Amino acid sequence: MEVALQVHRPLSCSCSCRTVFNQRSHLKLQPFLGFFPHGRVTHFSKSSSWGKECQGGRVSYQIIASTDFPRRRSKKMSNARPKGPTSKGLTPKTPVGTTTQKRDEINNEEKELSIAPTSSEHVSPNRKTIETKVDTKEEWVVEHSREDKSEKEIISETEEANELSSANKSPAIAQKNQVVKSGTIARVNEDMAELQKIETASKSDIENVPDKMVSEGRHLDIIERDDTTRDKSTETDEKIREEASLKLKLEMEANLRKQKIEMLAEENFSIGSKMFVFPQVVKPDQDIEVFLNRGLSTLNNEPDVLLMGAFNDWRWKSFTVRLKKTHLKGDWWSCLVHVPKEAYKMDFVFFNGQNVYDNNDEKDFCITVEGGMDAFEFEDFLLEEKHKELEKLAKEQAERERQAEEQRRMDAEKAASEADRAQAREEIERRREALKQLTKNAVRSVDHVWYIEPSEFKGEDSVRLYYNKNSGPLAHAKELWIHGGHNNWKDGLSIAERLVSSEEKDGDWWYADVVVPDRAFVLDWVFADGPPQKAIVYDNNHRQDFHAIIPKGIPEELYWVEEEHQIYRKLQEERRLREEAIRAKAEKTARMKAETKERTLKRFLLSQKHIVYTEPLDVHAGSTVKVFYNSANTVLNGKPEVWFRGSFNRWTHRKGPLPPQKMLPSDNGTHVKSTVKVPLDAYVMDFVFSEKEDGGIFDNKNGMDYHIPVFGGVVKEPLMHIVHISVEMAPIAKVGGLGDVVTSLSRAVQDLNHNVDIILPKYDCLNLSNVKDFQYNRSYSWGGAEIKVWFGKVEGLSVYFLEPQNGFVSTGCIYGCRNDGERFGFFCHAALEFLLRSGFHPDIIHCHDWSTAPVAWLFKDHYMHYGLSKARVVFTIHNLEFGAALIGKAVAYSDKATTVSHTYSKEVARNPAVAPHLYKFHGILNGIDPDIWDPYNDKFIPISYTSDNVVEGKKAAKEALQRKLGLKISDLPLVGIITRLTHQKGIHLIKHAIWRTLDRNGQVVLLGSAPDPRIQNDFVNLANQLHSSHADRARLCLTYDEPLSHLIYAGADFILVPSIFEPCGLTQLTAMRYGSIPVVRKTGGLYDTVFDIDHDKERAQAQGLEPNGFNFDGADAAGVDYALNRAISAWYDGRDWFNSLCKTVMEQDWSWNRPALDYMELYHAARK
Repeated sequence: MEVALQVHRPLSCSCSCRTVFNQRSHLKLQPFLGFFPHGRVTHFSKSSSWGKECQGGRVSYQIIASTDFPRRRSKKMSNARPKGPTSKGLTPKTPVGTTTQKRDEINNEEKELSIAPTSSEHVSPNRKTIETKVDTKEEWVVEHSREDKSEKEIISETEEANELSSANKSPAIAQKNQVVKSGTIARVNEDMAELQKIETASKSDIENVPDKMVSEGRHLDIIERDDTTRDKSTETDEKIREEASLKLKLEMEANLRKQKIEMLAEENFSIGSKMFVFPQVVKPDQDIEVFLNRGLSTLNNEPDVLLMGAFNDWRWKSFTVRLKKTHLKGDWWSCLVHVPKEAYKMDFVFFNGQNVYDNNDEKDFCITVEGGMDAFEFEDFLLEEKHKELEKLAKEQAERERQAEEQRRMDAEKAASEADRAQAREEIERRREALKQLTKNAVRSVDHVWYIEPSEFKGEDSVRLYYNKNSGPLAHAKELWIHGGHNNWKDGLSIAERLVSSEEKDGDWWYADVVVPDRAFVLDWVFADGPPQKAIVYDNNHRQDFHAIIPKGIPEELYWVEEEHQIYRKLQEERRLREEAIRAKAEKTARMKAETKERTLKRFLLSQKHIVYTEPLDVHAGSTVKVFYNSANTVLNGKPEVWFRGSFNRWTHRKGPLPPQKMLPSDNGTHVKSTVKVPLDAYVMDFVFSEKEDGGIFDNKNGMDYHIPVFGGVVKEPLMHIVHISVEMAPIAKVGGLGDVVTSLSRAVQDLNHNVDIILPKYDCLNLSNVKDFQYNRSYSWGGAEIKVWFGKVEGLSVYFLEPQNGFVSTGCIYGCRNDGERFGFFCHAALEFLLRSGFHPDIIHCHDWSTAPVAWLFKDHYMHYGLSKARVVFTIHNLEFGAALIGKAVAYSDKATTVSHTYSKEVARNPAVAPHLYKFHGILNGIDPDIWDPYNDKFIPISYTSDNVVEGKKAAKEALQRKLGLKISDLPLVGIITRLTHQKGIHLIKHAIWRTLDRNGQVVLLGSAPDPRIQNDFVNLANQLHSSHADRARLCLTYDEPLSHLIYAGADFILVPSIFEPCGLTQLTAMRYGSIPVVRKTGGLYDTVFDIDHDKERAQAQGLEPNGFNFDGADAAGVDYALNRAISAWYDGRDWFNSLCKTVMEQDWSWNRPALDYMELYHAARK
């Protein structure tokens, strides 16, 4: 195959072949063996040179080179960029031989050469063109071309020559090339296609250029005389060749781009379009050029034109760039914009940099980006980016907190160190003064009593101390000992030696050899008739002890400096050990709480396994999960089909509900299943079930829907703001369990990172010692009274105290006034008014029992449509025995109503206050505060304990309780009773249980009082009787004593709760927290929390628990006996088993961890 290529060079005597080869061209040509410009040659003499042949003016040569030259190695030579037109090339002349044939003729020692010809400069009309053909038969053809060509023809020839140089050297492609005709888009498109071929063909052409040619055994030398070129490395040649290829490609692309843009500009201008982009198909990670015809824009008179834009509906990578005037016909301006890889759309407007805009008639300009992300994929990408940013911010925040904590630690360490130094100085001053007084009375000897030899000695010397036995009370002792120390007994007893009789001294002298302690100023001692711990009679110098001065003691100032430093180091070490113990205990407490929470969450997820569960149990964002459903336990029982209908994030996910899925049978036969892909931005999974694809009967968990938490999502669940309006709050205004619930529930929900506030009356009987940062907040007038608002922190919760100046809360009590209904009604209205005026917008207003029931209807009637529309009302019944009418009205007006246990909700379901509203009525069990009731950190019990050392801890607590109450310290079964003495609590059963325990040789302790004086007096008489007849085994404390209640919970083996009715009950829960076994009557919350050892194994397992106590039916003595006898017998018969039961109940979680999750589900349901 042959291709015509152009070479232009000036022909002068001074030009050499180097001049030709060093010029750059965009053409690629194959090396040749030289030629004579005036005729045909068959051989090229080694002595020939370009210098001899290049005479005269400028001459154009056209070379036709075969692609089938043999080669050994290929080299590159850069081509000069064309600076003008070239003449049109000729067609191929003759066929050539094959590469294989020529390779056999190559001599390995011949010189190598590959060249790239230069493009011509602009030339005068009177120039000559010489056509040269080179083939493998060493045949040259040189022809003169036409001398005169027009500029247009020259340009056309240049374009065709460029194509011929790189179009795979095939005649077909060479013939296909045509002269570019102005305005012909078809030709430009053809050029774009050919450009893709050029890149591949160019590389092929160059690689097939032969390195050498054999010409009758001669070396062919066509490079300049200097041998430097021949010594260039292969790497340099390769680089030059790559540069030449790249340059050609870039120039071709630039030319074609220019032509295309010019045609697009004409086309858009002709149809009145003021904007276009190039390339027309925009792809991600690409540079595009945006063109604006200013003359057709609102910016037609503006000297500055800028583009302001972003991507993906203005949500990604905003930018502003200035446009520049282009060379195009018309008033076209342009700028370059890089399209990021994440883009699916580019949005932009044009403006003058100030206030004049062209925004496409307020629609903005937009360009679709093809082949990249779609909108949903970009949303996922944004979520991942947000997640990364949040992680980064979290790490930065954690580092700041770590540094702040480190700074606090260093500051605390510095302050503690200074305090230790001050304490050391104080101690030294005290010791110095004491020693000073001591040395005044110290002597070197006492005549006829004692002396030391030698008389001069110092620390670490061995001396002999003599003692006259007859001088004191030891005259008749069989043994003599010295018990000694130094410096006013600074280190306690440090010398203990037995004295022996001295035969060298007259009289009854005895001596002992003693080593004088180092750093001693004064020796201190007494004499005794035996060694330490065994001596009976002492000679202590009339209670003054004996003291001797050390004649050669160390310098006093040095001693005190060293002593101060020693004391300082000791204080530091003691503090370090103390702080380490506190830190270790805090870490263990936190670890146990976290482990308990984890267990409770797993129990929460498994609690509805008989109906629905997932695999895996822990659902993670971005994963695929299977949902299993058992319709046998639901309203869909017996339906032929079950359809899964779900979504995420409380049904608010951006992708909307999932398409209904027909659930398939699972392997276990009892469940059906569906597979769900969980998105990255999910934080909760929501679903219900239906009998048909289009609906029908639904199982939506009684209006609550099914929800499964999702872990690891890039979006966190929005926080809720809950406000409790209550008349009780522990520990500052507590009467019953209501106060405990308000405080503990609020803390548990706050621990889930939600915002909680409490509004409480500011009673004049409040215990403000438990309120931190108590301060005046504001005042407002309502209902004819000024209402002062105070703020403080109680148990870490924000509390607003309302103090109306009409005396409603200044009664010295919480309940018990004749006008309690009026007092609390005013408070409810004032609380809502406070929320409105303060600008609060809570999600949930939670009110409790009859005392704040009016909040429900006052909110709906007066505030829901006047500034507090966001809120929903949740009402909790703690005890339906009081204020049933008010409670019924509150249930009717509330969005959701609850009571404090599942069983109690069933027990009151027929009550007229509740019955009409069962669809929104739910039972949620109360919990206890694990920080208040914590045997590991309880200051009221003798030793801390956990389930790991429960036996040791309870034994110590029992002995402490027996000692405190004057009971017999003995290992007997101990029954504790902690209660208010009312008929509701089963006082007749309590009396019977006391006597029954005593009959079984047990001990009993009761703590509680009765609001009814008659009941109180009855128990006072019983106490007197028991304390007289069973003083060592019974004690009734008829008052309330918080520290004693802790000791009873820890020291008792059993806690008795025989209530006639009990909405929830916290006593049995607290007992289990301390490892005490509950004995209860089966009612309300007692039945929901205590599972009988002998009868409730399956019921416990359904809740993910083990049996934990003893219970009974009925309300008579026989019922109590049945449970109490089994409990005491178990204690006597199997102590190891009983101890393991104590461990089991301690590890069960009866805190607010689980109820808080249930309440959050209820709050969300109220807002759905």
